[in-house]
Amino acid sequence: MSTRPVSPCASIFAASRPSMNSDWSEDVVIRPEPEHQPGLTTWLLSREHSANGTTVAKMRITRERSMKDVSLSVHPGREWFTVLSGTVSLVLGERTILVHPGQASKFSTMVPHRIGAHDGPVEILTIFDHGGKKAYLHGAHPGHEH
Repeated sequence: MSTRPVSPCASIFAASRPSMNSDWSEDVVIRPEPEHQPGLTTWLLSREHSANGTTVAKMRITRERSMKDVSLSVHPGREWFTVLSGTVSLVLGERTILVHPGQASKFSTMVPHRIGAHDGPVEILTIFDHGGKKAYLHGAHPGHEH
């Protein structure tokens, strides 16, 4: 009989894993429900009160959400996003930056900003720190572009 080396992680998980009869998959599988606003759909991909103070979400933004109708927003936090499809029009202060599929952006949300779709729908994966989560996902700033 041959023996295979066991990785340290495998040992830890094997020791702490509940029996196969228990429903421990609830802790690791997130089933996001879409939250709809005109021109914006958000899927929360992390636990609402994560221990590390960040929230992860997928967002789909369409041209229905007009950049002209939404004022720039400022709030505590930092944001990072990567573009999955489409092109993002990111306004940071006086600048407008186009962010294309496969590219990412990271900025302080204390800089006046808004995110919108450029020439068609866009999908992004975004990470907010604790301050950003409160503003974006809970409507703390009415009229916020996301």
